[in-house]
Amino acid sequence: MQWATPRQARCRSTDLLPEAGGWAEWAADSPGRDGAAGSQGGSVTDSEENPVAIRRATLADAAVLAGLGTATFVETFGRLYTPADLSAFLTRSRTIEAYREFLEDPRAAAWLALLDDGQAVGYVTAGPCKLPVPGLEADAGEVQQLYVLARHQQRRLGTRLFTTALDWLNERGHALLYVGVWSENHGAQRLYERFGFEKIGEYDFPVGEHLDREFILKRVAA
Repeated sequence: MQWATPRQARCRSTDLLPEAGGWAEWAADSPGRDGAAGSQGGSVTDSEENPVAIRRATLADAAVLAGLGTATFVETFGRLYTPADLSAFLTRSRTIEAYREFLEDPRAAAWLALLDDGQAVGYVTAGPCKLPVPGLEADAGEVQQLYVLARHQQRRLGTRLFTTALDWLNERGHALLYVGVWSENHGAQRLYERFGFEKIGEYDFPVGEHLDREFILKRVAA
């Protein structure tokens, strides 16, 4: 989802990005939307006129995730940081190795939004909560990264990806769910409230040497 400016569209679940229905689409990262794909990697396809499928990512998709993760972060937030800070962040968190390590974790999962020609235009990641929550519950889950390329926003892909991740976390037995969101992203905060999330804390999210103030939101799983 995009707001008036890239900064306004910013939300983090380590980096969540808002979308359609008044919000633009998202972009999400932690220390750390409609339709849902099955947790076994099945696809959910958009309308015939607007075909987009949501597919569970595999280890073979690490390079695709790295490229998409870099492209979406840069186009959404790149101008907000110095080149050095942006480079440091991307080198730490948007590499093939980083996504390969993530996908090798049986407790975590990622999904891709794919056009009918196979092009990946968005993704979401989820797993055990990594947000700095005091006394974090052992069964806490988190939607971590959520991004959709700008030219494919306003298609409710962010909503489909988000609900896919939430459904999977519920199926995995995560009784408590968390997201992180930029403190100034009021639209995304309203969205999460509609999904039943409430603010329970704050923390500083590092992008290189720069620190962004983030809110931690929590929901008891349905």
